[in-house]
Amino acid sequence: MIHKHHVKFCKMIKNSMHGYPLNRMRRNRQSDWSRRLVCENNVLTSDLILPVFVMEGNNKIEPINSLPGVNRYTIDRVIEVAKECEDSGLPLIAIFPVIDSNLKTDHAEESYRADNLICRTVSEIKNKVSNIGVMTDVALDPYTSHGHDGILKNNVIANDETIEILIKQAINQCESGTDIIAPSDMMDGRVLKIREALESHNFQDKIIMSYAAKYASNYYGPFRDAIKSNKNLTGDKKTYQMDVANSNEALREAELDISEGADMVMVKPGLPYLDIIHKVKTYLKVPTFAYQVSGEYASLMAASMNGWIEYDDIIMETLLCFKRAGADGILTYAALDVAKKVSG
Repeated sequence: MIHKHHVKFCKMIKNSMHGYPLNRMRRNRQSDWSRRLVCENNVLTSDLILPVFVMEGNNKIEPINSLPGVNRYTIDRVIEVAKECEDSGLPLIAIFPVIDSNLKTDHAEESYRADNLICRTVSEIKNKVSNIGVMTDVALDPYTSHGHDGILKNNVIANDETIEILIKQAINQCESGTDIIAPSDMMDGRVLKIREALESHNFQDKIIMSYAAKYASNYYGPFRDAIKSNKNLTGDKKTYQMDVANSNEALREAELDISEGADMVMVKPGLPYLDIIHKVKTYLKVPTFAYQVSGEYASLMAASMNGWIEYDDIIMETLLCFKRAGADGILTYAALDVAKKVSG
């Protein structure tokens, strides 16, 4: 059976077969105004989400060497960043904690302590910045002594035992005021169990953006440096994060997460996985987000700092690629830079 979209496409091609010189494709490209007039995709401030790293202390900003232009902030300085995002029209920021090494344990107890770093940060933002959403990760890797997203038992990630801790972490974050929780752990069934727990704790309105297709990628190195977990990780994460060779599996993962109560899904990394973004959006037609991860951003920054490419242009091009593939929004460390450009 021929798909109706294929039939429509064939008719469109047939109708344009007259070709040159009746059809000159360059006509619409000849001026800036005409290019803008027929532009199919645009990047707006409402498409952008800024990841922010928070650390303990007071009145400190700490540069991250592997992520040029990106910093770790103490809570009081994160408030300034949140206000700048609000003023720039960004709808959402994503907070990631830098946990002191003495608080990291095998079972990640710090992840669900009521006054932990992430909860204090969320509470402060929600109290002092009125018109911006806050998203928090539900995963254990910042809190575990071994650097994995779950609990290790006999050197194997224990799926169901991990979920029990993720539930506590999710409830804890919701009690602090977070707007979106984002399970990024890739445990089987965690979205269903978290959603059931949110319902039973009267958090039925909390949004879940699941990291539905999170690949076991080599692009995450600078992020692990940013949260200071790179030296903790033992082994790799290939038993729970997705195989980089697979694409149909991503659809199954995303469809399962939606059926279990996720409101939005994410594909991570971003630019090398545009085909996955396109498949998820095309076939499932759900709110689909991409994460331009640390390794992607750091690579572009390194090239621009060496004068090999132009930063503003390459960032806009990559973000337009996300939109063209079908992404509804993008997490990017360049969010504030881009917001200033597109609204200026």
